[in-house]
Amino acid sequence: MINVTIWNEFVHEKIHDEVREVYPDGLHRALADGLGGEGFAIRTATLDQPEHGLSDEVLNSTDVLIWWGHMAHDRVSDEISQKVAQRVLNGMGMIVLHSGHFSKPFKALMGTSCDLKWRVADEQEIVWCVNPSHPIADGIEGKIVLEKEEMYGEFFDIPVPDELVFVSNFQGGEVFRSGCTFRRGEGKIFYFRPGHETYPTYYKPEILRVISNAVKWAYPARSFKPEFGKSEPVRPFDGVLV
Repeated sequence: MINVTIWNEFVHEKIHDEVREVYPDGLHRALADGLGGEGFAIRTATLDQPEHGLSDEVLNSTDVLIWWGHMAHDRVSDEISQKVAQRVLNGMGMIVLHSGHFSKPFKALMGTSCDLKWRVADEQEIVWCVNPSHPIADGIEGKIVLEKEEMYGEFFDIPVPDELVFVSNFQGGEVFRSGCTFRRGEGKIFYFRPGHETYPTYYKPEILRVISNAVKWAYPARSFKPEFGKSEPVRPFDGVLV
């Protein structure tokens, strides 16, 4: 069983009526309910909990972390952010959703500003699958149409993705790399663009299918741990050891 922790800052839902109407129990609860039939062991965590709900015990027992944040990136402690990034380097999978592109852990793992263009104008987004054989695209037939979403546009200041799975286009003419994979250390990361807080995107079956696929893809491989540092020779040789 895959142990999944869904992290949501859970701020918009408490102060904005239009967000509360869409996600009355929080984005994290909608995601947990939507992924509940996938056989994952799911728990949720939010910003206002002690250690943001991401204690060492929680992080060390998490196989895949799903992260959604937007207006409170600066309120996430540097210590917790560093622990999250380190856990990814040690093998934990991470799914970064929508405005999580500006989260401290994602920026630390990318090493870039992760900035982009944006606009909220009730635009149609078509999420095109450009890598149909990829496991994250399993069950997605060509495209996902979202009638209303926030626009994100290029240039998206991220490193060149290891794999590009989805590309979006918007009514205003912009395009965006909306489904990108990265490997950092022993961990796998998937960034997935859709999910503005005022739209019911996380109730859409195709979106939940992508996230579920991504969790399975990011599940850490159970292999030997790499060894670093000074190493003894594996066969005799005439060199001088220092």
